[in-house]
Amino acid sequence: MEFWEKAFLDKQLMWGEAPASAAQDTAHLFKENGFQNVLIPGFGYGRNAKPFFDAGFKVTGIEISKTAISLSREFLGFHANIFEGSVDNMPFDSDEYDGIFCHALIHLLDAEKRNLFISRCFSQLKSNGIMIFTAITKDAPTYGAGECIATDTFKTKDGVNLFFYDEQSIKAEFENIGLIEASIIEEQPATKFWKIICRKPL
Repeated sequence: MEFWEKAFLDKQLMWGEAPASAAQDTAHLFKENGFQNVLIPGFGYGRNAKPFFDAGFKVTGIEISKTAISLSREFLGFHANIFEGSVDNMPFDSDEYDGIFCHALIHLLDAEKRNLFISRCFSQLKSNGIMIFTAITKDAPTYGAGECIATDTFKTKDGVNLFFYDEQSIKAEFENIGLIEASIIEEQPATKFWKIICRKPL
């Protein structure tokens, strides 16, 4: 059983019901830009998708955990359009999206998978569209904890590999796909993330 599948089974709504502040801020930004359809890789049980549904967006999700998808039906109160599978297998459709929002997922991937994931998101983004990723930062208190398995990558006691971003790695991975801003934000419970914003040129 995958770690995340077991975590959902053990803890159900493991991150609570409130969306991350980055999800709320992104939904507001996308609304200001007149966006209509949004892709959310790492959909989970829908807590970070809810601000987008509440704002009237057409939302499509990608989620690897069957348990999380099942929980999303209870949490959201309806069956959302969610592709079951790993972001490794994107694209799941031929659609292009106005906006893409991905919270706390990209740092779980190794370098090759991160680059593939970023490029596939970019290919599904409409011209002038915006994609926003949140990723754990080297300023997080967990940086350096666990077994070091690669540069800035550590294996936690639960067996999860985490890559910790800094300005240099953000520039290396995002500069060529429309990087416009990267800033450090704090999410509950007291975890520091980068919020990385890219815009696809017209």
